[in-house]
Amino acid sequence: MIKVCHITSAHPWNDIRIFHKECKSLSNNGFDVTLISFGSPNGMIDNVNLVNAGSVPSGRRERMGKGRAIIRKLALRQDAMIYHFHDPELIPVAKNLVKRGKKVIYDIHEDVPRQLLTKPYLNKYIAKLISFFFEKYENMSVRHFSALCCATPYIAKRFSKFHTLVRDINNFPLLSEIPQQFSGVKEKQNKICYIGAISEIRGIIPLIDSLALCKGVTLELAGNFSEGALKDKARVSPGWKFVHELGQIDRSEALRIKSQCIAGIVTFLPVENHIHAQPNKIFEYMASGLPVIGSDFPLWRELIEDNGCGFCVNPDSPEDIASAVMKLVSDHQLAEKMGEKGYLTVKEKYSWQTEEDKLVALYHLVSEKKTLLEIE
Repeated sequence: MIKVCHITSAHPWNDIRIFHKECKSLSNNGFDVTLISFGSPNGMIDNVNLVNAGSVPSGRRERMGKGRAIIRKLALRQDAMIYHFHDPELIPVAKNLVKRGKKVIYDIHEDVPRQLLTKPYLNKYIAKLISFFFEKYENMSVRHFSALCCATPYIAKRFSKFHTLVRDINNFPLLSEIPQQFSGVKEKQNKICYIGAISEIRGIIPLIDSLALCKGVTLELAGNFSEGALKDKARVSPGWKFVHELGQIDRSEALRIKSQCIAGIVTFLPVENHIHAQPNKIFEYMASGLPVIGSDFPLWRELIEDNGCGFCVNPDSPEDIASAVMKLVSDHQLAEKMGEKGYLTVKEKYSWQTEEDKLVALYHLVSEKKTLLEIE
């Protein structure tokens, strides 16, 4: 049995991509899987060995200093054949593992150089400088690793210039979370939902403003605000009185909320890191039979409008968002048709099963590949 070890310093142990999809899929396919993370239980859960690296670090500085040293120590103790890491801040740890003869897979969740340009805590000139130098560093570093596992085809295309073994492993919904049958809209209420991290660049202010232009529609808002000032800004919007704020919810509660709503919202603002992204929530809304109201980006139009499962709108425009919402609220037949198309499209094209097969095939390729030390 091939022993593999996933390591993360920035994600929770039960992250949907890391634990529920990748680790459990590998375990179900005969690999001996360990996951090292902060704040996790210790012991076996769903046949994955969880190793707690300690309490969650209080901030980036602690995570990238003391936290990174702890992760490295625990990773070496596992003595796995393949290591799979999920955070760019762990690149130094991963390169050290390679020097010790280990095979390492880099799981690239985001286009980090573009993501850095949108960080609200960075001055825009400093952000450009950090982005430029990090991209150079990341591009050089990936050559050391056995394979690259990318969350979108766009990211995979970027790195294919620097590595020969690159695969896009998309964050498509788990089959177990896709209902066996499409339920229709009979039990739906005049509610829309947004489920996920809440930030300004994810379009929360235009979305809340749009509620004042809708008639009899409320927003089920699940997730945490990125900062208190943003929440204060949202609360003064005339649409705030139509918001049902839920805070952080678990996956079972998310499924329950989606079962009540007429549409799912993902109106991210047009920053470069969003335009080529494939947010999980698009596919998860589709899997729940929800029409999707998303941003009018070319890739998103292919996913949403070309599949007939929703509308793409100007995410900066409360009027556009409200118009799309009211089309669905006023025409349940249209909402049902779009919801069913999204549901069937996910089952046929965008489920995790295909990605699991790609992941397992990648692991077999890596397990057979020689390490740099063996080549030398």
